[in-house]
Formats: sequence, C-alpha cells, structure tokens
Amino acid sequence: MNTSKPVRLPTIPEAVVSLLSLVVGIGISIAFFGLDPQIPMLLGVGVAGLVAWRCGYPYEVIQDAMVKGIANALPAIMILLVIGILIGVWIVSGVVPTLLYYGLTMLSPEIFLPTTLIICAITSLATGTSWGTSGTIGVALMGIGAGLGFPLPVVAGAVLSGAYFGDKMSPLSDTTNLAPAMAGTDLYTHIRHMANTSSIAFGLTLLIEIVLGLKYSASNADLGNVNEILATLESNFAINPVMLIPPIVVLAVSWWKVPALPGIAMGVLTAALIGFGIQGVSFEAMMNISFGGYSSETGVASVDDLLSRGGMESMLYTISIVFVAMMFGGIMERTNQLKVLVAKILERAESTGSLIFSTVMTTLAANVVLCDQYMAIVMGARTYAEAYAERGIHAKNLSRVVEDSGTVTANLVPWNSGGAYQAGVLGVSTLAYLPFNFFCWLSPLVTLAFGYFNINITRIDDDPGARLDQAGSAPVAAPIAGK
Repeated sequence: MNTSKPVRLPTIPEAVVSLLSLVVGIGISIAFFGLDPQIPMLLGVGVAGLVAWRCGYPYEVIQDAMVKGIANALPAIMILLVIGILIGVWIVSGVVPTLLYYGLTMLSPEIFLPTTLIICAITSLATGTSWGTSGTIGVALMGIGAGLGFPLPVVAGAVLSGAYFGDKMSPLSDTTNLAPAMAGTDLYTHIRHMANTSSIAFGLTLLIEIVLGLKYSASNADLGNVNEILATLESNFAINPVMLIPPIVVLAVSWWKVPALPGIAMGVLTAALIGFGIQGVSFEAMMNISFGGYSSETGVASVDDLLSRGGMESMLYTISIVFVAMMFGGIMERTNQLKVLVAKILERAESTGSLIFSTVMTTLAANVVLCDQYMAIVMGARTYAEAYAERGIHAKNLSRVVEDSGTVTANLVPWNSGGAYQAGVLGVSTLAYLPFNFFCWLSPLVTLAFGYFNINITRIDDDPGARLDQAGSAPVAAPIAGK
C-alpha cells in the first residue's frame, strides 16, 4: 500500500523559510564568526529538504534534485580544475612572470586601473568568456597591480568589470546566446538592444576607474618595490617574448570558437612545453605543480605572495562551495519553492517599470538561490516571457533585462558558482571586491532606470515580426562550459 503524502505546492512562508535559512545562516556565519560558508549552506540544504518533505516530496525526489543540481555545475567544475592547473603551469613556465615583468615596465600607476578595465573588456569581447579572461589575463593584472601598490580588491573590481562587459556584449558568449534564446528573440537584436544600458554602465565605470587610479597612484605606488620585483623576476625566471605564446594561443582558440575546456588545455600544454624547453622544469615538478600549485621561494615576500598559487588542489575549496550551492538550488527548483515566490512577485507587477523591477529581482534572487547564472537567466526569461508578450513589450527588452541582472551579478554572490570561481582565481574574497566591481552592480541599476523612465522600451507593435514565438517555449539548452 502506498502511504506517501500527496505532493502540494509549498506555501509562501515555507519557501521563505528555505531561502532565509541559506542567506541568514551564511550571513551570520561569515559576518559574526568568520566561518567558511560550506557548513551553513549545508544546513540550508537540510531546511529546504525538510520543507520539500513537508510538501509531500519523497526523499528519492529530493535526492534526485540535489544530484541534478550538481550535474548542472559539472562543466564549470571541470573548468575550475583546468584553470587551477593552468595558473600553476603558467607560473612555473615563466608565462605569468613574463606578463608581470612587461606589465610593470609598461603600465604606469596613473593609467593602470582604466587600462586594466579596457584590456579585460577587449579580451572578453574577443573570446566571449569572463571566466577565461579573469583566469588568464586577470591573474597577471592582479600581480601587476599588487606590484604597483594597488589594493587587490580594487584591481579585482577593474578586472571583473571589464571581463563581464566584454562577456555580455560578445556574440561568442554562452550567456549572450542563452538570454535571447530563452526570451524569444535573436542574438544580434539582443546585443544591439543591450548596447544602450551596457555603454552607460561601462562609461560610468571607466570614469570611476580613472579617478581611483589617480587616487591610488598618488598615495600607494611604490616604485622601489617595483624595481625589486623586476630584479627578482629576472633572476629567477627566463623573461622572454616566447612566454607570451600561451596567452596568444588561448585567445586564438577562443576566437576560433574552440570550446573552453580544450582551449584552456591547449594553453596549459603550450606553457608546459615552454617550461620544459626554456625554464628547464622537470616532468616530475610540472606534474606536482599541476596538482599542488607553485610555491615561490625567492626570498622577496612581495614576489612570493604573487607567485605562490595555482594547481588543481587550490580549486577544491571553491568546488565544495559550488557542490553545496547547487544541491540547494536543485531542491528549490525541483520542489517549486522558487516558483511560488516568483508568482507572488508577479502579482504586483502592474506597470512596465514594476514588471522590469520584478524581472530584475527574480533574476537576482535566482542567482542567490539557484547559485548559477545560467539557471538565473533561464528562470528570469521563461518566468516573464508570457507577461511581456501579453503587455505588448518586445522580447528583446526581456533578454536585455535578464542579462543585465543575471550574467553580471552571479560573481557578486559568494556561494554562486560565479562568485566562488572569481574569488578562487583572483585570490580576493567576493565581499572584498564587490564594492569595486562597479560595472556589475551598476548594470542592473541602469536597466531599472531605463524601465521606470520608459527609456529604450520597444513595443511589439514597433516590430511585428517579434510576435513569432515571443511567448513560445524555447528549449532550455545546456549551457556552454566556460564563462
């Protein structure tokens, strides 16, 4: 006899309890006790599971939801592991030291921050990957910034602002392709429509970086420290333009649309060959560093701090956060706890401005709860596609809003896969770089302003062809690995 309870939708209070158990638990643990987030997050998973069980979902369904949540993150986890290897191999092979050396000799403190923003924007625009940009060029710029005396959170903010601008405006980006597919419009219509809000947010960010660059260069630049770093790098590594080949390879294969994982692997192999041939690194040392990272022992603290990093092992902490976060997100999605919260929000969205506000808040909440930017974009777009169509609002408005509030905010949430990844790669905690990641929190504010002041809001009547499949059910494609 089947004695299981009938499944029902969770109530609003039940769904709120699950959400608060995660957010409040993590907030208190980090802010007051300085704890790592994994165990508080796991407690949130337990509460979400209990709420699901109370709603009639059997344990088998809850477990399957957690497993599928983790499965969604596996492409990102594979990239995390390979990026860890890349950082270690690029250091021991002299790639990162060479980038640091040339960067310190060419970039003056006054222009460093705006230059960092522009370099990362161009790199990400050309490759379509914010993750790849921060994990390669961004790592080198972090070292250069530290050598010039800039606080690392400030440098990380400039790196990520540029990387995410290029990511969301690149036709090669997976999220830039995913957003219009989910909203019911085409790629280039989506990109053109985003140009208005993105250019404003980027312009404001550039102005802020110029001001910050002048401020920190006047007070913190230590040219004596720079000269010491240059001399140390020269005495411990072969500094040679040949070392620039691996970054060029990574950029080239990204431009040719080689998937992220094999593309990054090619950068690793190219650097390893250079390490064997020019730096004289042994096979055994290369293998050990690929797993455990590089340990710098030059005797110069600033250089050792810059170069002691990388390896597959360095990413395990970040991966543990992603695992637990996706378990929580899987339960919330599969057992409809997020759905009831969104439905409540939609009841109050009467004007165009309030509809866009609801879309932004839902997408942000999905980044917090589902812990994955792909799922946040899918949730925001598919939840509101019908509402936009019913109110005669062109689907490109929806695709812009979810990208302005989904892609760029994932890295602002410490337990989101984006936030965990960027913190792990750049060596700066999410909450530390958040205030300086200007582009990523200005973007949703600009898109909200456009909504409330009815700026750049296109109606379906202005483009009758947009009626086709605007509210239709677009397939939820598997995300392309490698933001």
